[in-house]
Parts: sequence; C-alpha cells; structure tokens
Amino acid sequence: MSGSVGQLGDAESRALAAWEIASVAASVVVAAWGVLALGGVSRLWLAVPVGLAVALMIYSHGGRGESLRDLGWRFDNFGRALVALAPMMLASMVVLAACGWLWFGGRFSLFGGRGGSTLAGYAVWGVVWGLLQQYALQGFINRRAQIIFGAGWRSILLTALVFALLHLPNPWLAAATFLAGLGWAHAYQRAPNLFALALSHAVLTWALISTVPAAALEGLRVGFKYFG
Repeated sequence: MSGSVGQLGDAESRALAAWEIASVAASVVVAAWGVLALGGVSRLWLAVPVGLAVALMIYSHGGRGESLRDLGWRFDNFGRALVALAPMMLASMVVLAACGWLWFGGRFSLFGGRGGSTLAGYAVWGVVWGLLQQYALQGFINRRAQIIFGAGWRSILLTALVFALLHLPNPWLAAATFLAGLGWAHAYQRAPNLFALALSHAVLTWALISTVPAAALEGLRVGFKYFG
C-alpha cells in the first residue's frame, strides 16, 4: 500500500488498521493502568509497553510505505497547518478563559501553579511532549482511522475519542482532550504537519493549566495515578 491516505482501504486493510489502533491504545493502557499500579516497580518498566507500541508503529509505517513527509514530519505546510489550527485554538483559549473566570473566580496563573518553572522551560518541554503525542495520535491513529472510515468526520471522531479515552478517569482532561482532539484531527487531515500540532498542543495545555485550578485537573493525572 502506498503512503497516501484518506480513501477507504479494502476489508483486510481496514481490519488490520483497527487492530493497529487497538494495539497501540492497549499499550498505553497497560502503561497507565498496569505498570504504574505495581507498587515498588521501577518506572523503567514503562519502556516495555511504550517500546512495543513504537516498534509496531514504525513497522506499520514501513509496511504501508509511509514516508516521514506523509506522516507530517515536514515544514513546507507549516503555515497552512497553523491557519487550519487557528480558529480552534482561539475558540479554546476564549472558552478556557471564560471557564476560569466564571467557574473558578478568575484564579489565573501564568505557570499553572508550577512555582519556579520558567516559560521557556515549559515551552520546550510542552512542544516536545506535544510532538510525541501528536505523532502517535495523528501520524498513526488518525491515518489508520482514515483507512477504516476514509477522511472526514468519522475518522476525526474516532481519533478524538481514542485520545479522550486514554485520559480517563480524569473527567476534565478527558473532555478537554476530546474537544481538542477533534480540532487537531481535522487540521491534520487538511494539512498534516506535526510541528504545528505540537506547538498548538503546548499552547493549549498551557492555557488549560493556567485557567483551570490544579485541584480540578488533578495535576493532569490519568490512569492509575489519578487515584493518588
């Protein structure tokens, strides 16, 4: 199969794509709910499920003939991707600011309660972490969803739903990632650029932790860590 995506695959290809999505999601679940639930176990064990997921994604890219450019590791469409992301980002930041003001008494914090964190330090980490997540979410799950459903709202919805489910049982974070996931998946299908998505991811995460109190977000914890 070529690296192009957006059209429905045949039955066998769709079934394989569904299995690939489920396998990568299962690896994240094992890491978040299984490894972290084992008290006294080194977090180095997280490398096992994460490594298996990465290996599967790389193997799948090769098997389907997907290039780095296909996946969105490129800069030629960076501006077009930012234009596609801009409405969602602006709307999200306005809504978050309104929520922080109306529901939480306007307790805004530039660093979301991070104390001595610097904006530059957060920006670097936020973009790197966002890039890794967006690669898995868009460069893999979104593309596999398009093999199953084709480009359009169904594959966008599946991508966002998977992203949100992996942030359970944190209700605020699951809701935020679902809504943001819709916008990111839509923008990726219009202009696949992981660097623009990583920037958007970092900015919206900063906006979230700066407007919604840490107590409501539970420190952005997901999986087993959410309970303590």
